[in-house]
Parts: sequence; structure tokens; C-alpha cells
Amino acid sequence: MNKKDFFMNKNILITGGSSGIGLALAQKLSSMGAVIWLVARDEFNLASALDTLPPTSRGGIFSTDVSQVDQVKALAERWDKKHTIDILINSAGIAYPGTFENLSLDTFHQLMEINYFGTVNIIKLLFPYLSTQAHIVNIASMAAVLGVYGYSAYGASKYAVRGFTDVLRSELLLSEKKVSLVFPPDTETPQLAFENQFKPAITKEIAGNAGALSAEKVADEIINGIFKKKYIIIPGLESKIIYLAVNLFGRKVYPIMDWMVRSAAKKTN
Repeated sequence: MNKKDFFMNKNILITGGSSGIGLALAQKLSSMGAVIWLVARDEFNLASALDTLPPTSRGGIFSTDVSQVDQVKALAERWDKKHTIDILINSAGIAYPGTFENLSLDTFHQLMEINYFGTVNIIKLLFPYLSTQAHIVNIASMAAVLGVYGYSAYGASKYAVRGFTDVLRSELLLSEKKVSLVFPPDTETPQLAFENQFKPAITKEIAGNAGALSAEKVADEIINGIFKKKYIIIPGLESKIIYLAVNLFGRKVYPIMDWMVRSAAKKTN
């Protein structure tokens, strides 16, 4: 079966689907004949995003804050029971960089509520509507592969997504459902533009050594990973090398990270 036939007529629900990686996924999957359902907070942005899809692929939109259980329950109650969800993609998320000392407690709680609990809420409450062979895709971050200076709140929330998804994969192993975990690097999205305003100087210096991928490139690799039923999906060559190094060398990568931080600190001073 080719890729287009694989995705043809599948009901795909994407959180964070009004922009960034979520929207890029929606546009590419709709071009393969999938029926797309978009979830995000802003109804105007959702409607605009849906308008970019072919009419035959427009399943519908849900203006929902995934961190709010009551809103996700309302989404589940509105779901058309005649449909099952074939692919559920959790792309909703926010990042707010800053040193631990300068970040507020509210920021830590907000990122955990949206990035981690938002993922759990959607899967838990929509689980009854997943098809027998459904595929769940959780988007984490390279900040869940190794600790990055300036991302104590964001990295922790994405490590939580990683741990949760590892357990979910294990628990669904004996079923026909599949799970994927994505570790995208910096990606050219409105979210990246937002967080660049708040990155500490050292974080900017470190990040400056790696170019951001386009949302379209990341979406292509996620789609390929779903098609091939991969558990771990890592967009970009540099990210693949980093993931391999961390898993191969373990704690020996810390001296490299320490050198990068010290080097960046010297340059920024």
C-alpha cells in the first residue's frame, strides 16, 4: 500500500491544528485524502486553518483549551459517534524559556497543564472513540532528550510527555493500536518566534549553532513515521545524531553540554 492510500479517508484529529506543525500536518494529510478535525483555542484561527484544506477533507473544528478538562469533555460529547478516530495527533503545546531563577511558578504549572496534561486529557477522554487500529502520536521535543539551558519549565513538561508515552506504548502493545513519540528540534513556527523574545542570551547562543527546520519538513517526517509505524520519530539529521549520542554515551554527553554552556557564556559576556 502506498502512502496516499494508507491515509485516504482516515479520520485524523489534530490538537494545536491552527498553526505550526499541527497545521502543516493537516495540510499534508488532507492532500492525501484524509478527513481532518482541528482542535485549538482560537475559533477564528481554527476556521482560517480549516479554509486552507480541500473542502472534501474538512471534518470540523473544536475550539478547545486542552488543559481544561471540562472543555475536553465537551469536545468528547460533541464528537459524532458515527465516526471513529483513526489517528490522534497531540501537537498542542507552548514554550516559555527563561532561567529557573527568573521563571515564575505559574509558568511551570501552565506549561505542565498544556503540554503534559493537555496530551493526557485528550487521549483519556477521546479513547472510547479511537478505532481498533488507531494510531496515537504525541509530539514531545528535543528538550525531552537532554536538558537544554533555559528550558527548565518546558523541558520538564516534555519529559513528562515522553515518560507517559513510553508507558502508553507498553500498555497498548497487546492491542492493535499504535503509538508514536516525536522529538522535533527548533521548528519555524509562530511559537518559536514568540519564545525567541524571551530566550536567555546563553540559550540563544547555543540555539544559534543549529538551524530551525521548517514545519513542512517536520510534518513530512512525522507522516513517514506514522506510515512506517515507527515509535520514535526524530525529524532532522542533527537531531538524529544528538539522540543517538545521548543514548550511546549516556552521562558522557554532559561534559559536551557543559562546554557549550561555558562557551556561550563567554561569548555573551
